[in-house]
Amino acid sequence: MTASPRSKLGASFIARVALMAALALIFSYVEAIIPYSPGVPGIKLGIANIVTVIALYKFGPKDAAAVSIIRIVIAGLLFNGLFGMLYSLAGAIVSLIGMILLKKTDLFSVVGVSMAAGVLHNLGQLLMASALIADLRIFFYFPVLLFSGIAAGIFVGIVSAYVLRVLH
Repeated sequence: MTASPRSKLGASFIARVALMAALALIFSYVEAIIPYSPGVPGIKLGIANIVTVIALYKFGPKDAAAVSIIRIVIAGLLFNGLFGMLYSLAGAIVSLIGMILLKKTDLFSVVGVSMAAGVLHNLGQLLMASALIADLRIFFYFPVLLFSGIAAGIFVGIVSAYVLRVLH
């Protein structure tokens, strides 16, 4: 008995997303164990987002969303805890929506989309923090996160663009 084309598509999607989520989780772990501290809370490179950007450009929004959410939930359970998971999920949702919309315009490069995603991720985290602590003054921290999001987004975008060129 042969599998229907629909189940083959489902199986390939599951296998592809599982492999990319595992790679992103490894990157999250590597970043968690690197003794890097810029001295400002909440700032990191976000190297796991390289996999999400590649998934978006190579396979589409569904893959990127699945990879990101799976990675965040597992990393939250293993490394970051519940609040870390909530902040990351909020940031991921906002940044994924932004990436998908910007990519659809065909006006931005991979680096531009990734840079916007870095900023939007930080904005999503601040939105979650302000909801949890019920205080809008947390947004005074946004200028610091704006610049770190731009820098991290550019780094992630450059690496992602290079990997996408190699994969083509």
